[in-house]
Amino acid sequence: MLDLKIIPVTPFQQNCSLLYDTDTMEGIFVDPGGEADRLKATLSELGVTLKEIWLTHGHLDHAGGADQLREELGVPVIGPHKDDQFWMDGISDQWAQYGHPGMGRAVVPDRYLEDGDTLELGGITFDVAHTPGHTPGHVVIHNQAMKIAFVGDVLFQGSIGRTDFPKGNHAQLIESIKTKLFPLGDAMRFVPGHGNMSTFGQERRTNPFVGEGASLGPNTSGPG
Repeated sequence: MLDLKIIPVTPFQQNCSLLYDTDTMEGIFVDPGGEADRLKATLSELGVTLKEIWLTHGHLDHAGGADQLREELGVPVIGPHKDDQFWMDGISDQWAQYGHPGMGRAVVPDRYLEDGDTLELGGITFDVAHTPGHTPGHVVIHNQAMKIAFVGDVLFQGSIGRTDFPKGNHAQLIESIKTKLFPLGDAMRFVPGHGNMSTFGQERRTNPFVGEGASLGPNTSGPG
């Protein structure tokens, strides 16, 4: 059985997910954006051995801790899509610009992800969807049987990802949500990059940016 622990990290309170097999106590991090030492301490507290790091996209608060964890724990970094490498190249400079030098560093993944790829933990397969819009190389990682999706900054409870960053595209983001996420079913729970979990059904019905009767334009103010 897989268990999930959500650990908000960095000044942006980005939801880093620790997903682990309660039988083998092997696990993965999704989007370890920073505070690598604190994340390692969480592994020790729970007795989890990290096997891989999965990234949904290349923004500093999602990918900034990956290289340190890879170096210190000897695990591969997987994802996102190659089109986000320009974001990952600039992580150190970006953190410095936000006033937090040393919070994270650049990373080149051991493997990029493509639409239709799969990942595995504890004998359970996770599917990968390429979901551009917030960033060009964003991916969503999901499992239908567990009804869980890790959506990064594509969709939030009551909001959507920003598209005013370099290479963001509002029309692409809406298409990604409507054609790649909502068809996974109303019961699918999702972990967003920031804030509380929700379900695709709740957002399809009520989200003011992309739900039924949506009336708001692009999100240009946050959370991610």
